[in-house]
Amino acid sequence: MMLTVEQLFDGLWQDYLSHTPSAKPIHQLLGGGADIINDHIALRTFNIGPVTVDALAQHFLNLGYFEAGQYDFEAKKLKAKHFQHANPHYPKVFISELLVEEMPTAVQTLVKRMVASVNPEDVSKPEFLYSGSHWQVSKDEYQLLAQHSEYAAWMSVWGYRANHFTVSVNELPGFETLEQVNQALKDGGFTLNSSGGEIKGSKAVLLEQSSTMADSQQVQLSDAKLDIPSCFYEFALRHKDAAGELYQGFVAASADKIFESTNAN
Repeated sequence: MMLTVEQLFDGLWQDYLSHTPSAKPIHQLLGGGADIINDHIALRTFNIGPVTVDALAQHFLNLGYFEAGQYDFEAKKLKAKHFQHANPHYPKVFISELLVEEMPTAVQTLVKRMVASVNPEDVSKPEFLYSGSHWQVSKDEYQLLAQHSEYAAWMSVWGYRANHFTVSVNELPGFETLEQVNQALKDGGFTLNSSGGEIKGSKAVLLEQSSTMADSQQVQLSDAKLDIPSCFYEFALRHKDAAGELYQGFVAASADKIFESTNAN
């Protein structure tokens, strides 16, 4: 049965809440109980079958989304695409993938073993997008991945789920600037991602972004328990382009720093 857009995002949201204990308090802090509009979600994966960006994106394409941008992150060895819906009220979707062939051999071997645990038939089910990990890794394996790619290490533990949701500051009552949002978060005791500055981007590039540092949760690996960063919350303020339309894309230089929200504090 095909889920509706609302059902799919509700599944993603409920899973996200279970790994992001700060999300509800942030909602309460910024929204005061009112609805908060989600600008976009982000998903992570690997560039090998059956779990490529295009495979994950198919679930959104089936629901009327279309590809609207491509991005390269050479230093992190990632590529990404973003997707939009003809209905502007539906959140955008940002899906990235690790270029596995550019990793050291030991990392490639481990990632291929992880992906081999995925049943290809499961990937075709919408629920796969919030199904978590389909494998287990040891402490040494996790640390090997973390040494070469924080992204791969995160995937080895958390797998398939929304890496973050994003508050649309444009539609957030009571706030006009991202600085105001950030100050409210800091006053509320939340730690912001300061990599590249607390605000990534600017009005000049039509997009300003900030994010919390990911919550930390204790995870049972195959042979040890570790506290590992899980998911985080992002905040986006979009500006109008020359045509007077709100910019709908992403800025690679800013997104590069947002990825670091799941780095260990």
